[in-house]
Amino acid sequence: MTIKDTPEEWEIRGSETPFTGAKTSVRTDEVVMPDGSVARRDYQVHPGSVAVLALDADDRVLVIRQYRHPVRERLWEIPAGLLDVPGENPLHAARRELYEEAHVKAEDWRVLTDVYTTPGGCDEAVRIFLARDLSEAEGERFAAEHEETDMELARVTVEELVQGVLAGDLHNNCLVVGVLSLVAARGGPGLDALRPAEAPWPARPFES
Repeated sequence: MTIKDTPEEWEIRGSETPFTGAKTSVRTDEVVMPDGSVARRDYQVHPGSVAVLALDADDRVLVIRQYRHPVRERLWEIPAGLLDVPGENPLHAARRELYEEAHVKAEDWRVLTDVYTTPGGCDEAVRIFLARDLSEAEGERFAAEHEETDMELARVTVEELVQGVLAGDLHNNCLVVGVLSLVAARGGPGLDALRPAEAPWPARPFES
């Protein structure tokens, strides 16, 4: 048996958007269940995101520490951001986020993994990239605002991050999934066998 997620869409009898925010909205769909009944399902509509696990020559991951108001914690994360433009090439967005949040560029890019963050209540899809061959970016640093003005940067070994994840000390979805995927890839076919940086992404189709 092949273990693989497959596309499927149940009938929607009605839909409304009771809230629209700056980047996301909330939608209520009336969905027909397998027994013919209709159930209301509320979920956040999200443009999608990219995240970057940037790995340096000393096997350290570039991480940032940022306040996240919904959970009332300051979390260690990997650089990440929204797909601001519909159909935007996720690789271009990932390069932008790595530059803006860390002032770093990378020469080697691959797709580490694709995930849905909370598919029971949000349609956000995230593509997590592996970026290697790092160097300082040229030009002026990006002008940070809001939570990013208080952001910390660090480089932490893969081993230390894995220990933090398993100890329950690190909680950011992209960091957890990215680091553990990195370790799994190394223990399997190797990092060079990862998908190319512009591999198709059915959850958020784009043009190269």
